[in-house]
Parts: sequence; structure tokens; C-alpha cells
Amino acid sequence: MNGFEKRAQQIKEKIRVATLDILRDAGPGKLRIADLSKRAGVSQVTIYNYFGSKEALVRDAFKSYVDRAVEAFEAYMREGHSLREQFSHILQLEKDSYRDFPPGLIKRMLADDEELAAYIETVYKEKTIPWTVRIVEDGKAAGEISARVSTEHVLAFIRLYMNQYQTLLEMAESSQDKDGFLEGMVHMFFYGICGKE
Repeated sequence: MNGFEKRAQQIKEKIRVATLDILRDAGPGKLRIADLSKRAGVSQVTIYNYFGSKEALVRDAFKSYVDRAVEAFEAYMREGHSLREQFSHILQLEKDSYRDFPPGLIKRMLADDEELAAYIETVYKEKTIPWTVRIVEDGKAAGEISARVSTEHVLAFIRLYMNQYQTLLEMAESSQDKDGFLEGMVHMFFYGICGKE
């Protein structure tokens, strides 16, 4: 990459970061190119030259955010952590992403942009599900998951957890001990309410 391309990438990244900041603060409906221009320290013309439209910019910025999150997740999973550490890490990532982008905001963004929704679905099918299956199968092979529990059971249980994760995080936020609450949920995920067999 030559100096011009490197500078162009740096400017685009600055615009993406500013876009994500505004989305977090105000949501996609309140994103104005004039405000973004000021926050990113670039001209409106520069934004349009790089991204073409506000919709394309939002899509690009959010896809970039997702790609970085997936890369960081995959890097962590390759480090050889235990099953419990992996699931604790996943819950922490969910907590962080909920803080950055509450599920309601993401639903609005996906409802407004079919291309972005299709991209997220592809990432889910091609990255998230295979990694989850691998984690479960590795856990079963290591004896960390009961032989009586199938991969399908674990995937269904994870899906139930994730479908209610917004509620769980809200309950954790209102708890006296947020981290203790989430740790208790991780414990129940692994051992149920009775502890180990």
C-alpha cells in the first residue's frame, strides 16, 4: 500500500469511527453528514467521495465493526482456552456489544437495510454457527460437556440464552452485584441449579 492509499484508509477509518460514535449516541435516524463531517474532521465532499451515500456509509461502518469483532473472537478462540473461559468470554463480548449497540438499535438498522441484514445473516451462518459447533464438539471431546447432551441441545440452549440476553443484561444492571449476577448465570449455564452431577 502506497502513502496515498494508506492515508485514504486512515481517513475512511476516522469517518467509520465517527459514524459508529454517532450511531451509538443517536441512532441511524439522527445521523447527519454535516455533524459527521465535524466529528470526523473531514469535508462532507470527502465523505460522499469515499462512501457515496449516508446509507452506504452506515452499512460500511457497521460491517467493519462486525468484521473486527469476529476477527478478535476468532483470535481468542484459537488460544486454547477452556470451555468455561470461552463461554465467559462470549458473554463478556455480548455485554460489550450490548453497551455499544443495544439490540433495538441493531434491529432498526437491519430492518432499514436489507443488504446489511443479509451480511449479518451470512456472518452468522458462515462464522458464528461453525465456531459454536466447534466449541461444543471440543468441549464434548474434552469431557467438559456431558455425553448425554448433544451438540443440538447445546446450540438450542445457547440460542435461548442469546434470545433473552437483553433481559439478562437489564437484570444484571439492576442487580446489586452485576458481575456476580453474570457469573451466576454462567454457572447455571454449565451446571444447572444443582451444581455438577
